[in-house]
Amino acid sequence: METSRHASFPLKVTALWTVFLLGLLLHTQLALMPLFHGVNVAESHTHEYISLDVVMWFMLIFFGLPLLAILGSVFWPSRQFRQLHFGMTLGYTVLNGIHLTMDVLVGAPSYQLVLMVLLFGVGLLLNWVSYRWMRISKRDTRGLRLLT
Repeated sequence: METSRHASFPLKVTALWTVFLLGLLLHTQLALMPLFHGVNVAESHTHEYISLDVVMWFMLIFFGLPLLAILGSVFWPSRQFRQLHFGMTLGYTVLNGIHLTMDVLVGAPSYQLVLMVLLFGVGLLLNWVSYRWMRISKRDTRGLRLLT
């Protein structure tokens, strides 16, 4: 019984990362919705000190790491991976907190702020689940091997 409870952690992590990624996609899509109503969104998020290419690479990395985290959670649930994964979730929470703060400061639309608060909450839940998963002792991880 205890083993099956521990085996559910990769499923919970996968579900939370999936919700987070869908929220990121919606956040990006919402920023582009004015295009469909004839409103100009040509205002770039880049400045003289950062190129659009760098922004696109950052977005690829920001979207790609959770995809790798999902794969790692299901196929390589080792203690080292769980520790790395927990650190990654903390990094995402910090970045989302900064992003939310900046959105508030620049007066982003209220629907974007609500979505960012939701994503921040999902991130905190992901931190909590990942922390609990990381804290499983070595003798309690026998059930995790059944998933691979």
